[in-house]
Amino acid sequence: MEYKNIYILAIESSCDDTSAAVLCNNTKLSNVVAAQKIHEEYGGVVPELASRAHQQNIVPVVHQALAKANIDKKQLSAIAFTRGPGLMGSLLVGTSFAKSMALGLDVPLIEVNHMQAHILAHFIKDENNLPPSFPFLAMTISGGHTQIVVVRDYFDMEILGETLDDAVGEAFDKSAKILGLPYPGGPLVDKYAQLGNPKAFSFPKPKVGGLNFSFSGLKTSILYFVQKMTKDDPNFVSEHLNDLCASIQYTIINILMDKLKKATKQTGIKDIAIGGGVSANSGIRKALKDGEKKYGWTTHIPKFEYCTDNAAMIGIVGYLKYKQGIFTDQGVTAKARYVI
Repeated sequence: MEYKNIYILAIESSCDDTSAAVLCNNTKLSNVVAAQKIHEEYGGVVPELASRAHQQNIVPVVHQALAKANIDKKQLSAIAFTRGPGLMGSLLVGTSFAKSMALGLDVPLIEVNHMQAHILAHFIKDENNLPPSFPFLAMTISGGHTQIVVVRDYFDMEILGETLDDAVGEAFDKSAKILGLPYPGGPLVDKYAQLGNPKAFSFPKPKVGGLNFSFSGLKTSILYFVQKMTKDDPNFVSEHLNDLCASIQYTIINILMDKLKKATKQTGIKDIAIGGGVSANSGIRKALKDGEKKYGWTTHIPKFEYCTDNAAMIGIVGYLKYKQGIFTDQGVTAKARYVI
C-alpha cells in the first residue's frame, strides 16, 4: 500500500530569528533562517524591534523555503507553527501568519511547543545519526531554558528538573558581558575557552536540591571576582581572557554534567539527548561524548543547524502530530509561557 507524502510548512518566530522550513514526511527539504542583527548594538534582544523585524522577514522567508524545497504551496498538507514559549510580540507574528495561511489554503493548523521541538529535532531523518530510543533523557539548554526531561514517547514528556532562576544561555551571555565581550557573548566564551586553562580560576557551584539548576549565584560570584581583580589591575580581564572564559565554561559544564549523572542514576536511563542553542557549545558536546566512555551513556548531539532556533524542528513535530491527527483550531493564540 502506498502512502501519500505529507508536506509540512513550518514557521518559527519565538525570539529574534524568523525561520521557515518544508519537510516531506520526516525529511527536511529546506530550512531558511533570517537572523536579526539589530539587537547587537543593544546588548540583548529588544522585544519590540524583534516583532517588527519578524513582520518584515516572514513573507520572504516562507517564499524562500517553498522555493528551495521546490514545491508549490498547494501541495502543502498542513502548516505548523511555534505557539510558545517565547516573546509574545514575536510569537504573535508567526501565529497570525500560520493561521491566515492555513485558512487561505484550507489545510490543518498544528501548534508546536518550542522546547518540545528542540527535543524532537533528533527525529529529523539523517543518514549519519540515529534518533534516540524511548525512553531517553533530554537536556534542553538555551538562552531561556535549562531542563532535564524524561521522554517516554513523542508526546509523553516529563520535566525532572529545571532552572530556578537564570537559564544556562543567560549565564554564558551575562558572564561574557561582565568580561566586556559583545552580544551574543556565549559563543565567544566558548571560542576563547578553547585557548585557556579551565582550572586557572575556581568559581563556586550552587547547592541546589534534586535535579533543579541555579545560575544566578554563579553569575554574581563571577561579577564580584572580576570587580575585585580589576580594582587592583585594570588590565586583568584582557590579560587573562582565555583563562577566565575556560574557567567559567568549565564550571558551567560541571554543573550540567553533575545533574545529568544524577538523573541517569535516578532513572536508570543511559540514552541522553541534548537540544537548544547552548548545545552548539563545543565544551558541552565534548563532555557528553566523554560521558559515553566514562559512564556508558549513548549520547545524541544535534547538527549545528538544529541547535539554534530553526523551523525544521517545528516541522518534525508538525509531521508527527499530523500522523496522529493532532490539529489546532483557528481560535488558537500565542502563549509566552508554555510548559512541555
